[in-house]
Amino acid sequence: MKAKTALSGIILLLLIGLGVLSQAPATGHTRVELTQAGTGKTILSIVLRDGEQAELTWRNSLFGLEVTEVFLAEAGMLILDQVTFADPRGLPPPTVSPADVDDLYHTGGPFTARGLGKPFRRVMHRVSEIGNPKLKIRDRVVAFKQEVGFGGAVILTASAIRLHEAIP
Repeated sequence: MKAKTALSGIILLLLIGLGVLSQAPATGHTRVELTQAGTGKTILSIVLRDGEQAELTWRNSLFGLEVTEVFLAEAGMLILDQVTFADPRGLPPPTVSPADVDDLYHTGGPFTARGLGKPFRRVMHRVSEIGNPKLKIRDRVVAFKQEVGFGGAVILTASAIRLHEAIP
């Protein structure tokens, strides 16, 4: 009888331990979610390994330039690493320093910058008639306008995952 009680106690402790461990954060992974603002409807939920890319493309409505922003997953965040405002003539845009990027978003003209290192956990994207934003992760492309329509909004969030989510 004592053996059965001891075995039951050990099994119970193991289950409790596994339950606690499964809630621990998993390093090396980031969950990226797109949800529709207002309704909370999940459009996309995907787990990326640190270093994997997410690429957001859109058309700048003020200057008419195609924009590509490259984010890297890192420790539960998305890090804006690169941005390119394409030259409409098809020429390579000039390379600028990361320090110049904030100003160039507002003043216009083609440029490209790398090594920005700007972390994000949450960004809201409003969908206009001109912008046509699309997010590409791996082989999946999400067209925001198709998902939420003109005037809608998409919320992009990045977060750490729990250990049990990292186990396939």
